[in-house]
Amino acid sequence: MMGCLRRPKWPSNLFCVLAAVVLSVAVSISPSDAQQRVRPGLAPLPNKPSLGTLGERINSNTIAIVSGNINAAWLTIAYDLSAVLDRGNDFRVLPVIGRGGTQNVRDVRYLKGIDLGITVTPVLTRFRRTGELGNIDDKIVYITKLFNQEMHVLVRADSGITSLEQLRGKTVNFSDAGSATQQSAREVFKRLNIEVKEVNTGQGDAHEAMKRGEMAGTILSNAMPSPAIARLRPADGFRLIPVPYSTEFHEDYYPTTISHETYPNLIPKGQSIDTIAYGSMIVAYNWPKNTDRHRRVSQFVDAFFSQFSEFQKPPRHPKWREVNLAANIPGWHRFDAAEEWLARNRAQQQAAVGSQQDFDRFLAARPATPGKITDMTSVDRERLFQEFVKWSQAKNRR
Repeated sequence: MMGCLRRPKWPSNLFCVLAAVVLSVAVSISPSDAQQRVRPGLAPLPNKPSLGTLGERINSNTIAIVSGNINAAWLTIAYDLSAVLDRGNDFRVLPVIGRGGTQNVRDVRYLKGIDLGITVTPVLTRFRRTGELGNIDDKIVYITKLFNQEMHVLVRADSGITSLEQLRGKTVNFSDAGSATQQSAREVFKRLNIEVKEVNTGQGDAHEAMKRGEMAGTILSNAMPSPAIARLRPADGFRLIPVPYSTEFHEDYYPTTISHETYPNLIPKGQSIDTIAYGSMIVAYNWPKNTDRHRRVSQFVDAFFSQFSEFQKPPRHPKWREVNLAANIPGWHRFDAAEEWLARNRAQQQAAVGSQQDFDRFLAARPATPGKITDMTSVDRERLFQEFVKWSQAKNRR
């Protein structure tokens, strides 16, 4: 049987001839011939445009911003930027899912293709203090302050835990490694001198671990309402506990509250809990002038600032209504094109946040705060401005 299947012996020179014929046919077919060769009755495929035309246009007019994951409002903010500012091939913002505020600064500083990122003030303060990224004062600049990020501390409803002190010695999730939540949670527990066992995982995984009794709590610093918190139901068995404001937080944090209206499934009607917040911002790498990357960031600034009113309308994230483009971040430099734009449009910005007369009326309507310090810090000024914004919005709705 095997003898019947023996392969015939072909002359070696015949193999050489056949190989030469196949090679000559392959070489004679150019890429364009291959693209144009189609079945009868079908239109030929068009050639791809060269990199020097459409491809070059797309690459030169796209800027990437690293944001957050699905647990954070930052991803929604980045999407809003891409949706509002989109001009097709003439200008596009490309949102990138990031690991959070700490890693975002590293990415803006070092990652190729990333010019913009979202982070928070305590993260920049830490990098400046540690020198981990070298001297960042002339490398990282801000475009604008965004809004405050509220700290959410979630525990099981049947745990009996009602304060941060009761988490001492227990396992607590500080959210993803490299996130702004991780950094702020470490700072808060350190300042309060409360030692816990830190773990790092996403909020969904943390919720399941808490149900199994593997964690005592999870922390998320995010703009309210946070999707990861808002989707929880009463049947899930969780509740929020307060983070009282104290002198330990005066440098970087603001006092605020979380109300029933924000999370009706977690906070009883008519009640609220105290917590702390800190400011988020859009930062950029400080590219030298007369470079292509500087041009892209400047293009973003002009498009963003010029159309800012569109971000304060539905369906954009409600936190946009708290943003004041002209707000300064003490101790940090603003990107030069952003500073120049604000200088050219100062009157427009003042009209957007209200007149001096409006602010005076706000102060007159505001109840006196017991024990208020005379010399206001940047934290006090920011807190007062946020109250003014809310007052102005309520007045305009009447």
